[in-house]
Amino acid sequence: MRLMGLDVGSRTVGVAMSDPFGWTAQGLEIIRINEDKGEFGIARVRELVTQYEVTGFVVGLPKNMNNSLGPRAEKSQEYGERLATEFGLPVDYTDERLTTVEASRMLIEEADASRKRQKQVIDKLAAQMILQNYLDAKGKLTRA
Repeated sequence: MRLMGLDVGSRTVGVAMSDPFGWTAQGLEIIRINEDKGEFGIARVRELVTQYEVTGFVVGLPKNMNNSLGPRAEKSQEYGERLATEFGLPVDYTDERLTTVEASRMLIEEADASRKRQKQVIDKLAAQMILQNYLDAKGKLTRA
């Protein structure tokens, strides 16, 4: 079971991958996209799905603080639907509120990363956090 975690934005998609056992997530890369031009990076996702033998996707769902879904969450769901149609693999969604904020804080506090460097890795780190949170929650359910 190898899952791909995705942090979907309007210009980039952060990508993370689980280990083959579904225990840990590692940030992988950032795919440049352009929603306005209909460019969603699906060709690169396909390469990664094949290379890593992905069995499913976990897409971060940026809910509002009141738990409602706004425009960005709807775009993430559309991206997930595109993945399901394109690859025929299951897509799960997980609440990603504040993961980008948390990722940014980690970079500043732990790595003293420059703003430019942060922008280069933040989406990848957010994807890793989204996937790891999902894996941790699933692990707790299977052990209960």
